[in-house]
Amino acid sequence: MTQPPASTAPDGPTDSAGPVASVTPVRRKLVIDAAAPHAQADFWAAALGYTVEDHSALVERPLGLGAVPAELTTEQHGRAAWRDLAAVRHPDDPYQEESSTGLGRRLLFQRVPEPRTAKNRLHPDLHPGEGAARRRRHGWNGLGRGCCGTWRNRPVPGR
Repeated sequence: MTQPPASTAPDGPTDSAGPVASVTPVRRKLVIDAAAPHAQADFWAAALGYTVEDHSALVERPLGLGAVPAELTTEQHGRAAWRDLAAVRHPDDPYQEESSTGLGRRLLFQRVPEPRTAKNRLHPDLHPGEGAARRRRHGWNGLGRGCCGTWRNRPVPGR
């Protein structure tokens, strides 16, 4: 049974049963399992116009103290990074300056050992807007960038 949509009355939000408590928006991030988290972060940063987070401070501090083994780290874009984690954030949202960790719209990619066994149940639905012209000017369409699909919906030779 579906509920009628909630409405906002002058005294606060209501639904079919009457007044409901206000919900405070929560900070969110979408965590995505990936075989190559850094490649995915680079791809989605370019596709969405997001910023790849610089986690070098989060990596170098515990690494320098001997708290984490060097095998858990890598170098990405000339900076220390976690081998199995990478993230991108919306450039206009707040972030922690000391760690570059986004506090708003954010995608976190984590390496998982097992291969994907079924189709994705979730996919981003992108509305290109102003950034589409920039991507076209640079000839970027998502092919050959380590992505799992194409940017434009068009036939791909051999498929």
